[in-house]
Amino acid sequence: MSAAATPLHEVLRALADGNRRSILEVVRDRPRPVGEIAYQVEMSQQAVSHHLSVLRGAGLVTSHREGTRHLFLVDAGGLGVVQEFLDGFWPAQLTALKRVAEAAASRPAGSDDD
Repeated sequence: MSAAATPLHEVLRALADGNRRSILEVVRDRPRPVGEIAYQVEMSQQAVSHHLSVLRGAGLVTSHREGTRHLFLVDAGGLGVVQEFLDGFWPAQLTALKRVAEAAASRPAGSDDD
């Protein structure tokens, strides 16, 4: 994890809320203003602004101004800390699967112990 990365617990806390996950889905493909996000997720603009603030603090959305509009978009890089955490589980699982497969391949044909 880089020094600038948001701590895992902050990202997971932000993702734990279903409303925030819904907001992330809305802003996944293109930048959107708060009003459009609020309409899509059927929440008040004030509530959406609060959730966007939490998501921005967790490094999961970015924002920029386009004229008078404040647009929000997913920052996929913010999910990196979660991906690193989950990836840490795969090597052990793959090693165990490899051992099972190798053991099965080394048994003589027709010697099923099941």
